[in-house]
Amino acid sequence: MQTLDLASLELMPAWESPWLMQTLASDPEAEAILSQYVAGLSSAGFSPDLQGVWLGVGGYPIAQHREAQRLPAASLTKIATTLAALETWGVNHRFETLVGWRGTLSDGVLEGDLIIQGGSDPLFVWEEAIALGNALQQLGLQRVTGDLIVIGDFMMNFNTDPLASGALLQQAVNADRWSADVQRQYQTLPPGTPQPRLQIDGSVQLASPQTTVATASGWLLRHQSLPLTAILKAMNIYSNNVMSDRVAQILGGPTAVMQVATQVAGVQPEQIRLINGSGLGEDNQISAQAVVQMLQAIQSTLAAHQLTVADLFPVAGTDTGTLVDRQLPSHAALKTGSLAVVSALAGAFPTEKKGVVWFSIINYGAGLDELRYRQDQLLAALEQRWGKAQQIPPELKTTIRFNQAPYRLGDPQRNQTL
Repeated sequence: MQTLDLASLELMPAWESPWLMQTLASDPEAEAILSQYVAGLSSAGFSPDLQGVWLGVGGYPIAQHREAQRLPAASLTKIATTLAALETWGVNHRFETLVGWRGTLSDGVLEGDLIIQGGSDPLFVWEEAIALGNALQQLGLQRVTGDLIVIGDFMMNFNTDPLASGALLQQAVNADRWSADVQRQYQTLPPGTPQPRLQIDGSVQLASPQTTVATASGWLLRHQSLPLTAILKAMNIYSNNVMSDRVAQILGGPTAVMQVATQVAGVQPEQIRLINGSGLGEDNQISAQAVVQMLQAIQSTLAAHQLTVADLFPVAGTDTGTLVDRQLPSHAALKTGSLAVVSALAGAFPTEKKGVVWFSIINYGAGLDELRYRQDQLLAALEQRWGKAQQIPPELKTTIRFNQAPYRLGDPQRNQTL
């Protein structure tokens, strides 16, 4: 019988081992740090009963305070919307906008109408429209004598009025009509990007999709959005309320979002109540524990695609948006939330001793600057306790950088000829 040389083997317990996770989670000093944090809030006039905190490793809590109490969560609601979108559509989903025509085409002139069929793209902005105009001109189209007909769910520049969005598109495809705002966004495109000059003589009209499709002479282009992951990254970096509300509406509304949270993340129904997908309004309420459960469910879904929560949420030290002027642990993947009397912060940050620590802080009370400062100080104290990570752990590495190749706005390759 051959003897086994244990000394030559690298024996390491699995990170998912319940024994290891529970051992890592045990930390009386961290509990004391959280107690001091809550006491400090109380001394500053904030009610301890209206503050929720959950800190842990994996699913094991290190320290918590009113973690199961449902509180106004502000834009932490977007975490629920993000989870529902991922589970419903998948990471590679793209929204499609079609361009068609009705009439006769000859020598670059369409004697008739140009048709835009929206496909619920929540991130169709100036750059995308400019690229669309260039694609149409590359097909030889120079002038439309009729109207721009808008059908379907079309939104541009976060304007939910399809008529107004159509007017923005009409402006974007003709550089002779550009405002200073369009010029600024054009400057963000790669040098040498053409400026389209597609003239549309008529006005913007809304029409019945069924009738318009039936009478269309043909279809010219299919515009594909950025992949869902990049769209969600932009939504969360800038905490865009219009985008998140639109995404939730397409998914079936707040009830559908909550259903995913309970079924996929295991959130207890009494720990979440939503009225929209953005978090606007104090009636959007989630517990600190539920927030972390949803973040970890997102991480689990992304892992199968070699992605992490850092690919969908802003990263401290890399992204700006809502993280400007915050003093937060480097390489932390975070989501902020703010209302008049709500300040919330949740995410995951790397440490030397504990590995990746997941957390959620929901504060209620007037004085947002004070609450944000105290949140930053709490995380700084915990990072000091557990040591600043020397390397970015695989669980928080990011490959998706919004508006950088291959996730650039206005990429002409996402316009396909039909």
